[in-house]
Amino acid sequence: MEDQARKAEILVIEDEDNIAIALDYLLTREGYAQTRLATGAGAVDMICTRKPDLVLLDVMLPEVSGYEICQSVRANHDCDSVRILMMTARGSAMERRKGLAMGADGFISKPFELKELRTEVRRMLAAERNPAPEGARNA
Repeated sequence: MEDQARKAEILVIEDEDNIAIALDYLLTREGYAQTRLATGAGAVDMICTRKPDLVLLDVMLPEVSGYEICQSVRANHDCDSVRILMMTARGSAMERRKGLAMGADGFISKPFELKELRTEVRRMLAAERNPAPEGARNA
């Protein structure tokens, strides 16, 4: 399973270049295939067309919020297998509950340690996607 996870496709939707650079470093080092979008525009179409194994989704994005993207993806049952890990600098319990209620599979607060993110990415890629929000675990 580790070999499959290491070849997983990850879509990073993050507008801040410094965070995107750190994510690129981590994901490349881990051997994942990755693509980045710097805005929310077109994200839902890309997710539903490409069906990546995991989406690292920033909450606060230009044009379309991460919450809107997550909710739209979850409304499209063709994308049920896509796992979504939401990332935000506003890591309150309320924000976490909102993200999970929108259909996110996990939630991680910025700034995060690369080790913490690596562990969460591996966990999410190893787990089966459970479309029920109650099955989502906190990061």
